[in-house]
Amino acid sequence: MSLLDLASLVLAPTATKEGKVYSAIPDTGQGDMTFSRGSAATRVNSEGLIEKERANLLLQSNTFDTTWATNNASVTGGQSGYDGSSDAWKVDISAAAGKVQQSISTSGVQTISFYAKSGTCDFVRVTVDGGNGIYFNLSSGTKGTILGSIIDSNIEQVGATDWYRCSMAISQAITALSIYPAIDDNNLTGTSGNIYIQDAMLNNGLVAQPYIETTTTAVYEGITDDVPRVDYSGGGCPSLLLEPQRTNILPQSEYVNSTDWIIGAGVTITNNYAESPEGVQNATRAQFGATGVNRVFYDRAAATSDADNVWSFYIKGTDGETIDCYIDGNATGTGYYYFGKYITLDGTWQRIEFPFTLPANAGTQNYVVRRQVGNTATEALFYGFQVEASASYATSYIPTYSVSSTRVADSCSKTGISELIGQTEGTMFIEFTRENNSVGTFSISANNVGTRIYIGTNASGLICQVRNGYAQQAYFSTAQTEGTTYKCAIAYATNDFVLYMNGTQIGTDTSGTVPACNTIRTDDAGGANLNQPLKQALLFPTRLTNDQLEELTK
Repeated sequence: MSLLDLASLVLAPTATKEGKVYSAIPDTGQGDMTFSRGSAATRVNSEGLIEKERANLLLQSNTFDTTWATNNASVTGGQSGYDGSSDAWKVDISAAAGKVQQSISTSGVQTISFYAKSGTCDFVRVTVDGGNGIYFNLSSGTKGTILGSIIDSNIEQVGATDWYRCSMAISQAITALSIYPAIDDNNLTGTSGNIYIQDAMLNNGLVAQPYIETTTTAVYEGITDDVPRVDYSGGGCPSLLLEPQRTNILPQSEYVNSTDWIIGAGVTITNNYAESPEGVQNATRAQFGATGVNRVFYDRAAATSDADNVWSFYIKGTDGETIDCYIDGNATGTGYYYFGKYITLDGTWQRIEFPFTLPANAGTQNYVVRRQVGNTATEALFYGFQVEASASYATSYIPTYSVSSTRVADSCSKTGISELIGQTEGTMFIEFTRENNSVGTFSISANNVGTRIYIGTNASGLICQVRNGYAQQAYFSTAQTEGTTYKCAIAYATNDFVLYMNGTQIGTDTSGTVPACNTIRTDDAGGANLNQPLKQALLFPTRLTNDQLEELTK
């Protein structure tokens, strides 16, 4: 008989939906855990790519006779579309500068996209407030005149058809988005003619995301609020990612050419140059000059003074080449401070994590990546810059598009499961990868910190405690190593407590009572999340034998 056959609850966090993590045992829903996180987040998916929240911020994304206004133009639905449907729309102009337009209120780094096909007009123009925009040639599939200031643009043929997906990335506030049929490049003087359009979208970020249909409200998909993160960082079996609340204080995590960044002399920046760890074309290339010190740096952020903070970013370069990064600034009363790090590139995407402790009154810091004398990198790709204040280790990527952004803490719990928890004896098992030195717990409890059995981590290793009415009944601790996966089990009965980790007995206690518990939680009911990737959790209503515990934790 497998030990799993003895378990009253098996939580292997692969089956999830918004607000829920399903248990494999029991399969009646009795053990399903409620999940919450009041913000979007990111994860590494099964393909090894960073997955974000996705959204279409436009309304009525393919109903151009509703919230879309027309000026010197008319729209007709039911046209043959790029996807084989009859969902496309013909836009006919009746006077110069005819257009369809949607009013909207957004700001920051955004990408507009839509599908288009030539009719009697071969060009389409898309613009936003202030006239920033671009013309696209729907006959040749090429870009035309750029109007004002945009970040990037793209036109891509859809399959073997004569449809194209047109997109434009911008950084600004938008109150109106307009699409114009045009008789020629940079020419809106035509008084007749038409094009076909379908599936318009506006999303945050530097590139067009896969199309999301909307009606009367914006639609969000992916890792949205309260979606559990089944994370595949490091490959292999997935984990339930449980992290504390963190803020990326850098307002532009991807758009390096923004005014928030200062680009040093001798450095050339190219947006959307290559595929990033997200799997899309939004990595930035920095090319360094042939001589002298070349800096790409950011000086618009202030982390927490007299405290731990952490800077992280993704970089990719030629294997074996070297580059520097550092943090510096001036603290009132103590003067200049500096923290440096030397990086050897390995030819793949590497996430650089740079913890640092600021002095008191540290003010604003410069976050600098540079090629100085002695470094060999002539260029590198960058993505996902992040500074987390009041933090000693880096957490998952928090994208920002013009302002700082906060990811709220993950929380997972289930109350009212006394029958799944041994009330006079039992065993609790968790498997997790230790990724950091945070304080956090996984527990069964009376839904409070005073009556509980928990396995958790602190700065030095594993901790395990049994408390009944705030009185300690048993306590164990042992060292752990970052980057290692651990299988831990505590078995309990009156005057009989034992802890095993990775097949080894850590300690025993022969004096104590068992608390009455009715709740399972990924935190301690007081806010300290496990903060480690959870691979599985098991409950047994009996105290397993020591031989069974050794087998279970190997």
